[in-house]
Amino acid sequence: MTEMPPIAVAAPPMAQRGFTPFDLALYGGTILAWGFSWIAMRYQVGPVAPEVSVMWRFAIAAPIMLSIAMLRGESLRFPLADHARMVALGATLFATNFVLFYSAVAHLTSGLLSVVFSLAPIFNIALGGLLFGARVSRRVVAGSALGALGVAGLFYSEIAGAHLDRAAGIGLVLCVLGTLSFCAGNIASASLQKRGGAVFATTGCAMLYGTLIMAIYAAVRGRSFMIDTTPTYLGALIFLALISSVFAFACYLTLLGRVGAARASYMTVVLPVVALGVSTVVESYVWTWPAALGLFAVLAGNVLVLRSGKTR
Repeated sequence: MTEMPPIAVAAPPMAQRGFTPFDLALYGGTILAWGFSWIAMRYQVGPVAPEVSVMWRFAIAAPIMLSIAMLRGESLRFPLADHARMVALGATLFATNFVLFYSAVAHLTSGLLSVVFSLAPIFNIALGGLLFGARVSRRVVAGSALGALGVAGLFYSEIAGAHLDRAAGIGLVLCVLGTLSFCAGNIASASLQKRGGAVFATTGCAMLYGTLIMAIYAAVRGRSFMIDTTPTYLGALIFLALISSVFAFACYLTLLGRVGAARASYMTVVLPVVALGVSTVVESYVWTWPAALGLFAVLAGNVLVLRSGKTR
């Protein structure tokens, strides 16, 4: 799945300026890296258990992210309380989240997975309201309703039958649970950033903890740690580890510091379009009018939520 990063903590107001060519390059690089990550995940499905694929992905990505942090002069020394938060971040964002989506890709096309995941801003705000009593605006409620209707449109072919297709139903539930796990990771990430944790260093450590958690989980389940040596599997693994996990995070976090979290987060509106476009070509995703209208509703719902000013 796309590694859409944890929601950033609100920064001081920034003067609005136009995007420079470098900003646009960062946007494009992040969107393409994460937009194509969904189809790459499909090539990980096969003889290798999802938890083992996730483990190897972040076993490659974590040391590189930590190396970048050291090159940037970020300290890797953290108090014990921060390590507990990074364990929570690794368990939710870089372990459970990915295992659920890797499992879901066996039941749904990769593009549909990305659409459900794009509802993460809506889920974030809903969780904020439930857990912390944060006020939810009418704009957010409207955006949430549009998002729900959009997902229904995209799954119309299954819903219109006598019953929701079992495979599609399983995939949808796994996607929702994976997105909720991602949102839980946002809470841990926000807590770390409020304590002044350097983003690259904390992200790298959380990836490392996620790797260890997946290794323990795979061992308990008796999984083999051997990987598929076919070019397709290895190519997807390298792409997901280096491009989707390291390169995309580096681009996004750099963009975040240049334009602010609010404007940087608008890329979540574009990602489903890229992923569904790839799915149409590679997986022969069949478009219908309900699906097209559903995608439009999801995108419109995300825009409403992101414009509410409560996405951080």
